[in-house]
Amino acid sequence: MKRHLQSVLLLLTGAGVLRVSLFSDISLRYVKEGLQPFLIVAGSVLVGLGLVAAWRDGVPFARMDHLDDEQDDHDDHDDHQRDGGSSHPHGHDHTHGPRVAWLLLPPALALLFFAPPALGSYTAARDSPKIVEKYARFEPLPAQGPVPLSLSEFTARAQQDEEQSLKGRTVITEGFVTPGKNGTWNLTRLLVSCCAADSQSLTIRMYGVRAPDADTWVRVTGTWHPGGTLGTASAAVALDVTALQRIPQPAIPYRDAVPAAG
Repeated sequence: MKRHLQSVLLLLTGAGVLRVSLFSDISLRYVKEGLQPFLIVAGSVLVGLGLVAAWRDGVPFARMDHLDDEQDDHDDHDDHQRDGGSSHPHGHDHTHGPRVAWLLLPPALALLFFAPPALGSYTAARDSPKIVEKYARFEPLPAQGPVPLSLSEFTARAQQDEEQSLKGRTVITEGFVTPGKNGTWNLTRLLVSCCAADSQSLTIRMYGVRAPDADTWVRVTGTWHPGGTLGTASAAVALDVTALQRIPQPAIPYRDAVPAAG
């Protein structure tokens, strides 16, 4: 690979990384928010290396030195042939950059001009379920009104809270739609430890409302759907939906956040 093409590849890759990490929050579709600063540093380094390489290859005396080196190699080759040699001189460079490096070009262009979306229902339907951690204790719920809960807290309260705090209470939670079989659907969140490759799903089965389009982000209001016994592992992780509202995808899609009040 020629040197100036290597410079272009470095610049494109670095610019793509900076576009999704420094100039937007697109990188949060792929990695946890704590890794965003590292992407900014990596993109800056790649752009810097590309600029240095482009400057190096564009300096006039560098090109003159390159021509002088070629002339020396040519002279050495002529001297070697006059001496009866039949092989190429050791000083002549026939090396080329690895062609596999060109595989970096498609993802770099994709980051620049078309950023892939966050993971959604297709992944959730095939993903490993997230095991909700054991809660040591549960804070008392507000005495009145609908209660905003994350998917993980709703699951934990349904299956672990011996006080059965969800009994008769209206809750509000948010996620995206994952279609199931025979018209059923789940409210889903994907959680990541590092990046999208290690995602795990949290789901709540929805009853009483027809499934919206797959991957639609919604805010759901409802009550616990009876099944099993509240406060035990047999309790259904499900809601009878009383209201549904479409919402925009959050800026950080891989966070099991509690819905904002109001």
